[in-house]
Parts: sequence; C-alpha cells; structure tokens
Amino acid sequence: MKILLQFPEGLKQHAFEYADRLRKEGHEVFISGSSCYGACDLALDEARAIGADKIIHYGHAEFLKEKQEIPVEYVEWKVDVPLQNMAELLPRLKGIKKLALVTTVQHVHQLQEMKKFLEKNGLSVLIGKGCFAKYEGQVLGCDATAATSVAKDADCVLFIGTGRFHPTSIMAGKPVYVFDPFSKSFTDLTPEIMKLEKKKRGAIAKALECNVFGILISTKPGQFCPQVAEWAKKELENKGKKAYLLVSNELNPSSLGNFRKIECYINTACPRISEDTELFGKPVLNAVDLKELLNLIRA
Repeated sequence: MKILLQFPEGLKQHAFEYADRLRKEGHEVFISGSSCYGACDLALDEARAIGADKIIHYGHAEFLKEKQEIPVEYVEWKVDVPLQNMAELLPRLKGIKKLALVTTVQHVHQLQEMKKFLEKNGLSVLIGKGCFAKYEGQVLGCDATAATSVAKDADCVLFIGTGRFHPTSIMAGKPVYVFDPFSKSFTDLTPEIMKLEKKKRGAIAKALECNVFGILISTKPGQFCPQVAEWAKKELENKGKKAYLLVSNELNPSSLGNFRKIECYINTACPRISEDTELFGKPVLNAVDLKELLNLIRA
C-alpha cells in the first residue's frame, strides 16, 4: 500500500520512526513536508499527486465528517497528565464553586479522572461538547464551544494543558484559567483574551472606513467555505463596496499584500487568522463578524 504520513509541526521529529515501521511491513511510505495546522488541514494535494492509497494523519482527532476521496486514518497522540500534580491547583481555586473544565485531545482521555479529582475536593464541574470537536470537554483552536456552552453556569473556565493557543480561543465572558500539569504553573489568561476581543473591536472600527475588500478562501478541506465567501461578497456589494474572492491553500500575508488595493480582508478560513492583523497590515474580520460590520455600514 502507498501511504502518505502527515504530522503537525511538534510531532515531525517522530516521522521517520513511523515511516520505518510501516516500510518494514511492506508499505511504500511518503511523508508530507508541508505545514499542518490541524485536523482541518489534510494533505490531500500531496496524496493525490503521489497516488496514495491512504493518509495517516497524526496528532489530531477526526474533524471532517464527510468521506474524503482518499481514506484518512487519524492517529491521536495521547499524553498522560501526572494527575498527582493537580493537588497544586487547589489553592488557586479558592472562592470558586463551579467551573467549566476543558483540555486538548492529547489529554481528553483523562478528563473524567480530572473531573473526579476536582469534585472530590468540593468543586462542581461542568463539561460541554464543542461543535466540531470529537470529544466532550475538548477544545480546538477554532472551536471553544465545549467551554462557552456551559460557562454561563460556571464561575470560571479551567483549561488543563500546555500552551496558550487553545485557551485563548475561549471567549466565554468568564475568567479563563490555565493549569499546566507538567510545570504546575497557573495562569489567568483573561487579560490576554480581553486584549484579543479589543483587537477585534478595533478591526471592525477600521473596516468601517474601507471600500475594497478581499474575501479569503482557503482550499484546505476543513476550512473551505466558498458559499460563505459568496455570501460575504454579495452583502458587501449590496452596501456599495467592492469585493474580490481570493483563493489559496496557504493564506500568506506577504503574497496577499501584493494586492495593494485591498483595504480589508474578510476571512472565511481558520478563524485564528484574524488575530494576525499586524502581519497582514490591514484589518482582518472573520465571516461571523461581518454581520456586525454590515449593520454599521450605511448603504
């Protein structure tokens, strides 16, 4: 069987080990060298080009519900949390009675154990289900609804895991705390999240002054939303604006910057792209924010 292996950046160091193992089993193995931003970003172009029989995608849970033209096997990368370290968390949660608990796919297999520990220590724990995430309590960079769906009934959101990328997507209107179970560090991420929200408000304000819009369409299979892009174009033109559809697999700020007449981007791809306004040098609004802009624009 001809197999294409795909790894996110943090796991590419393990690629050769898995390739060698599959070769010993008699398979012809290729490794995708492209960037991989998540389970939404399948290497279908590479697989199609080499005539692969299957893609093995490491590090993420299944994201796309539709059957792909080339079969995809998802191999999750489980990392055990040292649960004994959670005792370090308890003094930080004084005054909190009820919390929304979330983590990433690497640790979600231990979520119920985390919940039991917290409940044993007198806390009420809520676990929600995201729109796109496979598991209860799992947050993605683009989907924090596992937290926001239950945060209204909680005093705060508690993210257990490493890094800031996933928890900064949690705009729940409640404090968001991050506990790293390996370093035992505890961080209040609320100010950073509020800063991102303020940045979004500023981008909308700047977009009000713009007349030429570039609507970004990604061809990545989990980000491809041409219908949304067509809707955005129609709505902006109805408001007397010029709008152009810009299609690319990799939405590179440097390449897009050569379309100098564009004053503002409407993003229909990964929603985290809108956080890179400094790189784009222009306002970047997600499609979900466009309705607010349209209501503010005078026809």
